[in-house]
Amino acid sequence: MADKKDVVIIGAGAAGMMCAIEAGRRGRRVLVIDHAKAPGEKIRISGGGRCNFTNIHAGPKNFLSQNPHFCKSALARYTPRDFLDLVERHGIAWHEKTLGQLFCDHSAKDIISMLVKEMRGVGVELQLSTEVAAIDRTVGGFRVATGNGACDAASLVIATGGKSIPKMGATGFAYRIAEQFGLRLVETRPALVPLTLDPQALGLHDGMPGVSVEAIVGHGKAEFREAMLFTHRGLSGPAILQISSFWREGDDITVHLQPDLDVVAVLAAARATNGRQAVQTVLAEHMPRKLAQLVISQTGIDGPVAAIPGHRYAALADHIRRWRVRPAGSEGYRTAEVTLGGVDTDELDSRTMAAKSVPGLHFIGEAVDVTGWLGGYNFQWAWASGYAAGQSV
Repeated sequence: MADKKDVVIIGAGAAGMMCAIEAGRRGRRVLVIDHAKAPGEKIRISGGGRCNFTNIHAGPKNFLSQNPHFCKSALARYTPRDFLDLVERHGIAWHEKTLGQLFCDHSAKDIISMLVKEMRGVGVELQLSTEVAAIDRTVGGFRVATGNGACDAASLVIATGGKSIPKMGATGFAYRIAEQFGLRLVETRPALVPLTLDPQALGLHDGMPGVSVEAIVGHGKAEFREAMLFTHRGLSGPAILQISSFWREGDDITVHLQPDLDVVAVLAAARATNGRQAVQTVLAEHMPRKLAQLVISQTGIDGPVAAIPGHRYAALADHIRRWRVRPAGSEGYRTAEVTLGGVDTDELDSRTMAAKSVPGLHFIGEAVDVTGWLGGYNFQWAWASGYAAGQSV
């Protein structure tokens, strides 16, 4: 005979645990199932082990979706301040880094412990190392069959995330369940991921791996000013991860390699004080030497600064300001922090995260076609969407 609960949540990640806490607070009998050996595995590795648990600036503008309005309701009802209040109630020390990013002082495990303690406090049952064998519709809701038996519930919440970081156990489970119940999907792809270059481009960048610069990286109307890193396979760093969510195969990205450097003024000053200096030597005083070498090799503009016409200074400055790169691809789900796309938001109620055509079925977190920028935004979506579902199941 099947066990009975009010709510079954599949996925003990950020969104699933938040949903369980809120449903439990409302007196619901909740079971959380996960195939992993421990809850919150992606929380554990996030932020270099310190968990960038939210961003104080989080708002609809920081998320990508085919329907940019969908996330507004959940984000408005559970804010970064709401989660920070929870963190502080548990005495977890935190600090703010650049661009509104909030991190634990000690360890990401503090956030996991906090969520598990909250679940226990409201009677949530947690089953780990448990594979879901089948999900079926019943007269009263859903039956979830696992290796531990079956459980019937009026409400079912899918919180299994996307395909990113498969070594952590990520799969397309959420998408298979959506398709099982006739819900449309938005095409999925790796996001917040390093970009690769073809062998020819890598050959031109010989000697660059390991070089990091502050850059403005753009694609279309999107641009981000953060660190960019040259790698043995292409480009990485926060600026590249950000733009990867907007980039598509065959497109160029533009890179302003030295946003704070007035190249024309620097070369003109060098011309006035020591015109015999080589252009590359002057640039190397203001940027990594290897980057200066790369710029010179790409433009062919070198020699004594006094011998270079002024209009060539402008051409050099324009190259540094608008360096165009055509990535060959990305590093894929193996290193992607999140999955772009997912369950089509047109299929869901933005207030409850419930499927419009399947009463009692909810999708939350990364499984949904809502993807945040790098910097704590995806955790905030997990908390907010989990809270929204937990208030309605």
